[in-house]
Amino acid sequence: MRLFLPSPLVLVILSSLVNASVTVYHQVPLADSSVTTTAASANHTSAPAYDSTVLTPPPVPAGLTTQFGIQLSSSSAAVQGLSIPQKGSFMGFSIEFTVVNQIFGVNATYLQVPFLNLMALLRKRGGEVHIRVGGNTQETAVLVDSLPGGVMVAKERGSTDDVTATPKLFYTAEVFYTMANISALVNTKWFLGIPLNDTSNLRLGIAEVGEAVLSGPGYLLGFQVGNEPDLYAAHGVRPSTYSPSDYFGDFGIVAAAVNNDGKIPVKNNLVAPSITGEWTPESVWDTGLVGSYSSSLGALAVEHYPSDNCYALYGIGSPVVPQDVFQNFLNHTSGINIIAPYLNSTSYAQASGLPFIMMETNSASCGGLPGISDTFGATLWALDYGLQMAYGNFSGAMMHVGGQDVYYNPFTPPPTNQSSYHQWTIGSVFYSTIVVAEAFGPSGNAQIIDLQANTDNMFTPAYAIYENGAPVRLVLLNYVSDPSGASDYTATISIGGSAIGQSNATPAQIQVKYLVAPSVSEKYNITWAGQTFGGTFQSDGRLMGSESVQTINCDQSSNTCQVTVPAPGAALVFLSSNAYAESGNPSTQTFSTTMVTKTANTVKIDPSVLATSNGMSGSTWELGSTSKEGNIGTGLRDSLSVVSVVGAAVLSTGILCTWFWS
Repeated sequence: MRLFLPSPLVLVILSSLVNASVTVYHQVPLADSSVTTTAASANHTSAPAYDSTVLTPPPVPAGLTTQFGIQLSSSSAAVQGLSIPQKGSFMGFSIEFTVVNQIFGVNATYLQVPFLNLMALLRKRGGEVHIRVGGNTQETAVLVDSLPGGVMVAKERGSTDDVTATPKLFYTAEVFYTMANISALVNTKWFLGIPLNDTSNLRLGIAEVGEAVLSGPGYLLGFQVGNEPDLYAAHGVRPSTYSPSDYFGDFGIVAAAVNNDGKIPVKNNLVAPSITGEWTPESVWDTGLVGSYSSSLGALAVEHYPSDNCYALYGIGSPVVPQDVFQNFLNHTSGINIIAPYLNSTSYAQASGLPFIMMETNSASCGGLPGISDTFGATLWALDYGLQMAYGNFSGAMMHVGGQDVYYNPFTPPPTNQSSYHQWTIGSVFYSTIVVAEAFGPSGNAQIIDLQANTDNMFTPAYAIYENGAPVRLVLLNYVSDPSGASDYTATISIGGSAIGQSNATPAQIQVKYLVAPSVSEKYNITWAGQTFGGTFQSDGRLMGSESVQTINCDQSSNTCQVTVPAPGAALVFLSSNAYAESGNPSTQTFSTTMVTKTANTVKIDPSVLATSNGMSGSTWELGSTSKEGNIGTGLRDSLSVVSVVGAAVLSTGILCTWFWS
């Protein structure tokens, strides 16, 4: 269960011209109307996305061993328990349907450039980015031809009986064109959801138009059939007796309808059951769903949050005191315990020839927990949790993104009333996704193993990643928060060697990137390889500062390399120059964010830079159409690789402008 926000009023005004052939549009920041319009001009707002709660870090554990060895085999053939091959896109995002116009952009022509920049960072490291658009609101979503004011998304409050106050959602095909243009720019691929709230009157428009716009270029991954069906009864949208066998029947109705719909050419990309844990996955498998609908299924999926803040919002469940549970997120045992109930299902999925995906997750449902979900502690937790899912043979995990009224967002556009704050706020868990993308890289052949380092100490986990039979990277974490430096640890790494009956294989030197912050309670002073996204309202989606990569000389005579990991912090160790070049040394093509639109907080840009800021000259651009000529969903021109966003720059608002060359 999550919080969902009223749709913002989007205002786009002509602001200035860079030159005669460039039109620049100014747009005020996006947000929801629940935030007061009288907020003081300071870096604080009452919205949870900008909450200032700071908790006390847990005490330093007694008896922590700060010197230990890590022995790696030089060949994966000698390693037992390696994961299935993983992609750099493993950790993606689940974006609540109601906020797509805030995060993606106004429409297919006017995209949010900070979002493009963030996705470009991940794409360069991991090859592509996976995004699920859905959530509770996918169940009430209705595709319409048009909406008042030409918007692509609108919400109707009070139109459903769901206890989480989920609004009814109306959207137009422009949503799909927007997604297609994002994909063409930054190689995103999408999961969507078929509504299951009314099986007597199925709404398959999302599949019909989604296939028409996204499937051809390879941007579409699949369609969820229902969202959290094991909560349907609790939410009052199904009888109290609703069970896995009832879901089996509902899934069958959708599968049959898809098979009989000539407008849906792909018949085998449905995703089920997307349950939260009220039902066990085994209770769904026992219905025979996978065997009965094998020709319709493209993936198996679940959704899970290890904690919740639902009592504070809805009076549901029991109160959770963040300070009391902070320590629960600051150890390796957390991720292990979260995925344990799913290990049987990941094996079942492999045997069935299907990927198993964590379709929606984050630190706590109902918006997250103040002082936890937006901290460096959550950064380390999400990194460890994500790698543990990969080790447990999940094929992907989507970190959920809501609106202004959640604590756990990986990224948040600015609220409308903060007109003097012009940029985005990047949440702590976005750093986790960058590290995962770099750790796995773009090859699609990365295999990971939990090393159970330091005699499996829960505060100092470590993972090794193998590619093409050889160790290529290590991820070392330190959950301890100790500013004295006494809890920094040093891992002595050996590859091969006589101790395991292999030739010495430790390289002459290694490269190391550090993920650090002063404390696990820190919210914004977080750096990845010396770079940061800054604090509240400070990011245009590009890393700021000079990158710092440490080169460590190894002792090949002793077959060892020593890496020190600060407390708190994490280190990504590149064991070869090729491994570093593949994902750790990206030359990311991002989108220009410097243009004159206001007299304050802006800088000038050379027109020649503007002309090539999207990697090509204006004269080579060709516009794709976002119109819906003829059948809906077929308005794109011959190739979706040519998009309607031919150039984009964030304004001083941190939102966007688009220019077209005449």
